[in-house]
Amino acid sequence: MSKIRVMISSPLESEYIERIQQQFSSQVEILHDPSLLPPTRYVADHTGPAGFQRTPEQEARWQEMAAKADVAFDFPYTTGKLRDHTPHLKWIQTTSSGVGQAATRLGIAKGDLIITTASGVHARPLTEFVFMVLLMAVKQHRRIASEQQSHHWERFCGDELSGKTLAIIGPGRVGQEVARVARTFEMKPVGLARDNRPERAASIGVDRLFAREELHDMLGQADALVICAPHTPDTEDMMDRAAFDALKPGVIMVNIGRGPLVDEVAMLEKLRDGTIHFAGLDVFRTEPLPSDSPFWDEPNVLVSPHSASTSVRENERIVDIFTHNLACFVDGRTSDMRNVLDIDRMY
Repeated sequence: MSKIRVMISSPLESEYIERIQQQFSSQVEILHDPSLLPPTRYVADHTGPAGFQRTPEQEARWQEMAAKADVAFDFPYTTGKLRDHTPHLKWIQTTSSGVGQAATRLGIAKGDLIITTASGVHARPLTEFVFMVLLMAVKQHRRIASEQQSHHWERFCGDELSGKTLAIIGPGRVGQEVARVARTFEMKPVGLARDNRPERAASIGVDRLFAREELHDMLGQADALVICAPHTPDTEDMMDRAAFDALKPGVIMVNIGRGPLVDEVAMLEKLRDGTIHFAGLDVFRTEPLPSDSPFWDEPNVLVSPHSASTSVRENERIVDIFTHNLACFVDGRTSDMRNVLDIDRMY
């Protein structure tokens, strides 16, 4: 029986390549040529610097490798029709959670192949980012930093998270981890979800799940808002002007989902009139954020370069999912694979 050919399509440390090879030595052939992959800028960099291109000779070698692959660790291509270059490809393990848009862009239709995501891998680092932002706001980090810089000592009264209502748009694995940690601060987590049955609310650790038509009601109760939903046709522009008008004054906002969920003009207005007391924004409609964007200089905004999810343990956790799924794939147990993307729902 011929070996399953696994193409490593984005940078991955040698220790993880060896782990995969050792675990599946008799069943899998690894297709991996580091010289064809982009240089990494940081740990778990899967894309490399902007503008990376292979030489024509390297591209020919890359296409030859892709044409042989049965399985790919990450998307082998980011543009065009995937099937034009990968006739044998049956499964892709991605390194991101929100890959529905990428699958659509690559012309992948339901039933073409299996796509599994990195869902859950980023829950802890993203949750830590959320609570860094919340604590910066209630403990007045910027005031403290400014007064330290000016050598000025003046006591003041801060706030606390305890007792505050935290609204979560998209209580998936990240949202559930946010809710879990919120309870340790004695906050009251609520969420907005497609499946908003009371029994599901209890199972994922929130006080209540609101339906989409109840979004404004939820926003009016929130002391803090965390957006962690994926970008789909249903969620695009979810936070429109009407949604921002529904916000409770003084709310703290964190966006770790995707930029297109938010009307940035309306958000900027609410930041400037004080409706949004403080915002931690890891994602934007245009990335990289243009140098002339007003968000850079807003005093009540923390700009993060879409890096809140990145952790030194990211590839370790992705490979944990990949090796589980590869064992299922090798055995023909595809129904036991984790994090299978629903092409129709895009998550």
